[in-house]
Amino acid sequence: MSNLDRDYCLQLDRQDPLAALREEFDLPAGVIYLDGNSLGARPKAALQRAQQVVQQEWGSDLIKSWNKAGWFDLPSRLGNQLASLIGAAENEVVVTDSTSINLFKAIAAALQIQTKDAQRKTIITERSNFPTDIYMAEGLTRWLDRGYRIVLIDSPEELPQVVNSETALLMLTHVNYRSGYLHDMAAVTALAHHHGALMLWDLAHTAGAVPVDLHAAEADFAVGCTYKYLNGGPGAPAFIWVPQRHQAAFSHPLTGWWGHAAPFAMQPTFEPTAGIRRALCGTQPITSLALVECGLDVFEKTDMQAIRKKSLALSELFIALVESRCGGHPLQLVTPRDPDRRGSQASFTHPHGYAVMQALIERGVIGDYREPAILRFGFTPLYTRFVDVWDAVEVLRDILDSEAYDRHAERHAVT
Repeated sequence: MSNLDRDYCLQLDRQDPLAALREEFDLPAGVIYLDGNSLGARPKAALQRAQQVVQQEWGSDLIKSWNKAGWFDLPSRLGNQLASLIGAAENEVVVTDSTSINLFKAIAAALQIQTKDAQRKTIITERSNFPTDIYMAEGLTRWLDRGYRIVLIDSPEELPQVVNSETALLMLTHVNYRSGYLHDMAAVTALAHHHGALMLWDLAHTAGAVPVDLHAAEADFAVGCTYKYLNGGPGAPAFIWVPQRHQAAFSHPLTGWWGHAAPFAMQPTFEPTAGIRRALCGTQPITSLALVECGLDVFEKTDMQAIRKKSLALSELFIALVESRCGGHPLQLVTPRDPDRRGSQASFTHPHGYAVMQALIERGVIGDYREPAILRFGFTPLYTRFVDVWDAVEVLRDILDSEAYDRHAERHAVT
């Protein structure tokens, strides 16, 4: 890559089979957006869809829209649309609630299934997992007060030593949110099953960016969000996957009326519905759900293999340019170089990482910052261009060369 220049990146964009999909998104002029791994850009169709829901379905049709506009079936319909992106079958996914709430359901269901083996009292996850995953496991196990314990590992290499006959659940995020490390889903799931443990995957940084086949891996449960690479909107409802083989045994304490077998019979006792809808809880946020569909529709114009190919090319280019053009600065790559172990991002540490990221944002290059000292850049192949990568690195180089960043920059509430 020693001969790389901006013209070469423009040539890559001209040859990009996904280039036309950028037109599906409303991206602000003068901004290079490399934070789609935190919040995806807005599909142009979302504005019209929001107006339709608010003005027509809510404003004119009112409560009739639960039936007329298909509001009641929306979580299931979106789940079936999303299923193909994660290797799930029909009627195995619903879009509902938040990732945290869906994690709670999945952890509770897994522990309930494992109660037949009284010695299985351990949940294993990574210390570097996204904090809410650990928090939900901590909260549930403390509330149950049945001797469960959480074991935190510091490296995937530790798994063969810690997963054993006492393990009830292995809970991992497929792509690590800080480093972008990508687990071998099939191998890790096989390890868990070899010891009789159940396997729960968080796909928050996978869905829409990395091809995944939950069925081929024989995973047990999965959750994920729709507002990152799936471009569903800020705080958009998450999803939960329960394979057919576990649905009859899937049980959790959030037994809201939407998971009832006959919600409008208004019975005083709970009877779970059959199938994946038992993963639902309360009344659904219809406006937010409706916008998720706009993001999912874009994926029907391509496939995950093409997305992954471009994703790796973008991250490979970014890493090479940062190391060649910013090599005299204390940047340390924390994302795996091995493409088989890398998600759709590149993360570098810098002693003044937060200040550098704020300077980048002020110059129109939007990534984000994560502790400790990590500059995080996400690549969304649906709208990220190769020339964006070149231009972003040039801005980064200029900021570092001129030290045009405030080392005492005030921390915002969201970094």
